[in-house]
Amino acid sequence: MAERFGLSQRRVCHLLALDRNTLRYCSRRQEDAALRTRIREIAESKRRYGCPRIYVRLRREGWPVNHKKVERLYYRDEGLSLRRRRRKKAAAVPRVALPKPTQPGRCYAMDFVHDRLVMGRRFKCLTMTDLCSKEVPVIEVDVSIGGARVCRILDRLFLTRPLPEALILDNGPEFAGTALDAWALQHGVQLHFIQPGKPVQNAFIESFNGKFRDECLNEHWFLTLQEAQLVIEAWRREYNEERTHSAIGNLTPMEFINHHHNPPQTAQESTSLAVV
Repeated sequence: MAERFGLSQRRVCHLLALDRNTLRYCSRRQEDAALRTRIREIAESKRRYGCPRIYVRLRREGWPVNHKKVERLYYRDEGLSLRRRRRKKAAAVPRVALPKPTQPGRCYAMDFVHDRLVMGRRFKCLTMTDLCSKEVPVIEVDVSIGGARVCRILDRLFLTRPLPEALILDNGPEFAGTALDAWALQHGVQLHFIQPGKPVQNAFIESFNGKFRDECLNEHWFLTLQEAQLVIEAWRREYNEERTHSAIGNLTPMEFINHHHNPPQTAQESTSLAVV
């Protein structure tokens, strides 16, 4: 345009009140096609992953990006968003500070989650989570799980790991019966029952149950009980080995347990070993 009217670039910028640096600016932003493709792949494969969790996943995969760029690509460029589930309104209750163990395997919380097959047949899932590491050692799926069955599940589980100090439970008949009471007495495990009608006192397992329903049960239609068992077990393994948790430093439960049992050596300790 400047050449057409016989004007210099300086003159044109002066007439338009435009800085010449702005006119000459050339973006140095790198192409983001590969990153955008990976963000969409994660969003499509993990439908309940929002922008913060996708950012953590990208960093773990080695992408040198910050959260601002991921947010820009996620919301503006790709037009993605996570549909939030509407929460039920509940009466305010006083918050109870739950004791949080400092070592994995010391305290577990247990509960039941119910669902249906496609044909309408109900089944129940016994869920269990470690209050420290967030590990889920077992999700037992069946149409009926009584107190004696719960004891057999615990016996099977603690054949390969130390017994805990305590279990946090609600007042369901499977937990409040004589079978689990006798098992706890025999193995020296304390049973902590929450007050009736106050699930907030077992907030750790309630939080996990919400994720379990949101990311697994609500995402699948189960034709048979066997299919439900296979899908839920696969999701449990992914939860322990791949899903990161902000409460434990954006580590997976298995990484947190490994770091706890094998803490990294400090520089001073490494120097001392080298001297010896």
